[in-house]
Amino acid sequence: MRHLAPYQTGIWLAEYINLRCQLCAVYRSTPQAQLLQNPSSSNARLFSQNSLLAENASHPLSSNYLFSSNHPLSSDRSFSTSIRKRFNSRFSSGLLCASCHSSLTWLPKPFEVDIAAGMTLTIQAATYYDYPMRQAIKAFKRHEDMTKLPLLLHAIRQLPRPHGCHHDNSVIVAMPTTDERLIKRGFDPVSILAAYLSKHWDIPLWQGIRRVDDTVSQQGLSRAERLTNLDNAFALIEPPPVKRLLLFDDVATTGASLQALASTLSIYPVPTPNANNKYHLFAYALAHGSQL
Repeated sequence: MRHLAPYQTGIWLAEYINLRCQLCAVYRSTPQAQLLQNPSSSNARLFSQNSLLAENASHPLSSNYLFSSNHPLSSDRSFSTSIRKRFNSRFSSGLLCASCHSSLTWLPKPFEVDIAAGMTLTIQAATYYDYPMRQAIKAFKRHEDMTKLPLLLHAIRQLPRPHGCHHDNSVIVAMPTTDERLIKRGFDPVSILAAYLSKHWDIPLWQGIRRVDDTVSQQGLSRAERLTNLDNAFALIEPPPVKRLLLFDDVATTGASLQALASTLSIYPVPTPNANNKYHLFAYALAHGSQL
């Protein structure tokens, strides 16, 4: 039997045993499926639009369904994934109550950054970098406070799977960290979050790019300083196995890190004899900016 890491055990207990909301600890938590069925009035239209995109890949009448992991002729991996999703849908109590969920603004308007001549990168965040998300992310990253992970996981689950992307044609590229920062922290918070995003979307992670050690922390830098600091910050280890690359970072303040990562990936041609030899790049983050 596979052993669970302590934080994985905590998530399991929070979702299946502890019925209290992981934010207010007062009301009963609500399953994710029910939250999507009854979104807050201010975000109802946006929720419904993105939910439809997320469901298109698995709907029986969708053409993408033939290529998704839910197709009845798929592999054993797809079968086990289907069983896991049914189990979660049946027994998961959720992580936040409906009141706390509706108090947060989900899926703010995406923003774009330039990555090359005639190419832009669209960045979609799950929510704003405000209370309580700001405090939870800082505690998780700086102090390895795993009690904040359930809230961050709940935020990840608000990100709809990109339309047309599935297990066989896409990979998730988590923002790599430097060896120095990994040694200092003792863990890689973005990799942990990306692993849950991979599970949420049923899309594999790809770790074929590394971060160079001679950059400094982005915190406190202006946008111009961030871009200069990230010059030649990434190095490709191996070519990506697919054309659709879904970049992920925990916080996208100005989008400079995701912009630099996308720029590095965009200069490499797709290693297939195709007329369209460019990668399709999309970017996602846990939080961005401030609503205030």
